[in-house]
Amino acid sequence: MYKRLCLDNNSKEVLQGKGGNIIPPPEKEPLWKGFLEKFKDPLIIVLLVVFCFSVMVATYEVCCHGAPRSSFIEPCGVLVALLLATGVGFWFEVKAAKEFDVLNQVKNKRKVQVIRKIDGQAKTLYVPKHDVVVGDIVKLEGGDEIPADGIVLKANNLMVDESNFTGEPYASKNADGAVGDKEVAYPANMLLRSSTVIEGEAVMQVQKIGLDTEEGKGVVQASQDSNVKTPLNRQLEYLGRFISLASFVIAGLIVVGRLAYYYLTVVSVGGFEWLGFFQVLINSIMIAVALIVVAVPEGLPMSVTVSLALSMRKMLKENNLVRKLHACETMGAATVICTDKTGTLTENKMRVMACFPEEGVDMDLLARGIAINSTANLSTDEHGAPQTIGNPTEGALLKWIAAKGYNYEALREQANVAQVVPFSTEIKRMETTTVEGERFVKGAPEVVISLCDDFGVIDKQQALTLLATYQAKGMRTLAFAYQHHGALALQAIVAIADPVRSDVAEAINTCRNHAHVRVIMVTGDNALTAGEIAQQAGLVERGEPVVALTGAEFEALTDEEAKTLVGNAEFKILSRAKPNDKARLVGLLQERGEVVAVTGDGTNDAPALKKAQVGLSMGDGTARAKEASDITIIDNSFASINTAILWGRSLYLNIRRFVVFQMTINVAACLIVLYGAFMGLDSPLNVTQMLWVNLIMDTFAAMALSSLPADPRVMNDYPRKTNSKIIDRGMMKMILGSGLVFFAILVGIWQMLSHGDYMSFEALLRDFDIDHLTDFSAATHVRNPHELGIFFTFFVMLQFWNIFNARYFRTGRSLVEDLVDMVRRPSSIKRHYSTGFAFVLVVILVGQFLITNVFGKMFGVEALSATDWLLLVAVTSPVLLIGEVFRLLRNRLARR
Repeated sequence: MYKRLCLDNNSKEVLQGKGGNIIPPPEKEPLWKGFLEKFKDPLIIVLLVVFCFSVMVATYEVCCHGAPRSSFIEPCGVLVALLLATGVGFWFEVKAAKEFDVLNQVKNKRKVQVIRKIDGQAKTLYVPKHDVVVGDIVKLEGGDEIPADGIVLKANNLMVDESNFTGEPYASKNADGAVGDKEVAYPANMLLRSSTVIEGEAVMQVQKIGLDTEEGKGVVQASQDSNVKTPLNRQLEYLGRFISLASFVIAGLIVVGRLAYYYLTVVSVGGFEWLGFFQVLINSIMIAVALIVVAVPEGLPMSVTVSLALSMRKMLKENNLVRKLHACETMGAATVICTDKTGTLTENKMRVMACFPEEGVDMDLLARGIAINSTANLSTDEHGAPQTIGNPTEGALLKWIAAKGYNYEALREQANVAQVVPFSTEIKRMETTTVEGERFVKGAPEVVISLCDDFGVIDKQQALTLLATYQAKGMRTLAFAYQHHGALALQAIVAIADPVRSDVAEAINTCRNHAHVRVIMVTGDNALTAGEIAQQAGLVERGEPVVALTGAEFEALTDEEAKTLVGNAEFKILSRAKPNDKARLVGLLQERGEVVAVTGDGTNDAPALKKAQVGLSMGDGTARAKEASDITIIDNSFASINTAILWGRSLYLNIRRFVVFQMTINVAACLIVLYGAFMGLDSPLNVTQMLWVNLIMDTFAAMALSSLPADPRVMNDYPRKTNSKIIDRGMMKMILGSGLVFFAILVGIWQMLSHGDYMSFEALLRDFDIDHLTDFSAATHVRNPHELGIFFTFFVMLQFWNIFNARYFRTGRSLVEDLVDMVRRPSSIKRHYSTGFAFVLVVILVGQFLITNVFGKMFGVEALSATDWLLLVAVTSPVLLIGEVFRLLRNRLARR
């Protein structure tokens, strides 16, 4: 939140609390508090409960049954998973937040010239910007930043860059408030804090300071939490409730079932005994709690976080700097994008778009006139590109002649200027006369044309017709005339505009017609310009029905009327919009169940950026906009927004792939533990082995699946429904089906090892006995560490091959098809796999080898021979091969 500050100086107004013209950065949340926020995640809460149960079980086993202290390894593993799941995401967000720190101290200490009444006398003072108070009279000149909100008392040719608020790079201001266009976001006699005077001079009276200004209100509004849950948060919350409920139901059934078994086998024969009953009850509860610990996927929260973090780094390479981890995935669920015009759809750089006539213009003379009869200058930015100092329109003209080989500075030095008539709203033209008697005129075409008597090769009627065409397209037009010993002759008419980015039309087409994401343009510019830009950008097709409103019309609607309006797919343009209009639009869309992404680069966009599920600021946008956003589009390109959607959808697919993979493991592991408990056998997997399977291997699998390249085909899908579940019916069938098959196979292996003495896996296969497989009596053989190593490695290899099945989950591809493609075009390997995926597979294999052959004692196993390893890899490979057959058949049927 923000505090209202009052800074002391020598003025009575400041001492009385009227000062404090400062917008402080938001109070930073303590790191410990930010870390605790991570524990609100539903799956983290489940994991906390599991940790408590795990500690209880371990304590009971150690204290009541004399179990070794190594029993506490399991709760320690859960604690590690818990800390990693919360810590990784927290660390990434803290690191990203440093990119967005807003530094106001230097800016707030700039000196401002004010006239202030002190001791009954008006005095001119130079005070720091933060000491400006309500009532101060401020003098402004070209290049000055306006220190506070106020009204114009006097103005001379005043032009203001108001693009941070309205999208207007040049807004004409005057004292009487008169404007040609009645649809303006702010009155013509109102000046806004942080706007810049482009040209002219003015005297302003301060009306609002600090957080009471339009900029301040936007910052306060942007600082308020939107409390809108992202789609992934909602789905994980549901998954957490589902897993918790299922775990406790199964655990309850275990307790009831074991007590029923006790009653049928003991009580009915020998009578009821309280001591025996309580022993069975306590043991049953401990088994049930152990089952809950196994059933809950403690690796899932950490894996989701790892997937988000890795995608965050990949998106940075695609010009998307992600500040909040959730934004990576939420972009994939976006159903509506509210985009601003200036700087997002357009280049935010004024450029000469057309010159009439195209031939017959004396460019040498026209370039001289442009250079002499203007006040702007050019500089270069850090990349060496030309940058305007002063009026953007004049800057565009200087860049135009520079591109044609003219040096405006040299032309100015060569000229002998005798008189200059500056531009003003009254005469709507600028004139410069040289000592030699040359007269250069530049201004509004209708004014300049009316002054001309000589049109040379220019057809006047054609010029007026073309002029109307330029203006209908929202272009700014200027006419140039020249006089020397004769009549004033019209030289040319130039059309200037902020051009649409070259890649915007294709990007919006991809977004609307392929990704099925609705796009609404929200701008502070006038309706005429907004409509033309919408057509050029491909947001509106020629002749397509469209609903377009101004900010005033939108504000006049009730919430119910406005909600109905925004639900109309033909509503695509909101012009002359104020910051509150954009934020209100976002809120209404969210109330209709839409997932909203907002783009913006100005201070006026901050409230909407903060309110949306995903705020997208531009790389060259204001600090306020970046502070309120979740993602910064570094290259300002709408095409990069599509890239964010692509990565978001691919990330969600990766998360679902991992859910399928991990839940399959957990189903198999849970059933194996249940089998051991009901058959009176030792647990097939010990604590340290389960820690490897449930934690480390899960993490590696998450890294493997999240490192896969983004799949372009997801851009042809519809955004997923907001009420969809992360595990749908098809996934549930796949999880239960695979889990049950794995369980059946593992039971078979365990049965063989329980009733036969096998010194190698080769011997188990060679001496396979069906009687051992179907003998469910007590074990007749004490399984040695070598046999335990065979079972453990068999279990891990099943999951190793299953990673490939998860990789091709709902991709419409298969491993065979990808291998064929990579053989034909080796470069295509980058589209199908990544070095990260291959690296993780190697790590899993090497890790399992080291566990069994090097660190066997720690895991209760013995080293396996090379023959055993080869046979284990070969025998478990049908997990992938059978999956490939199903995928190939399904893909062929789908393509018919």
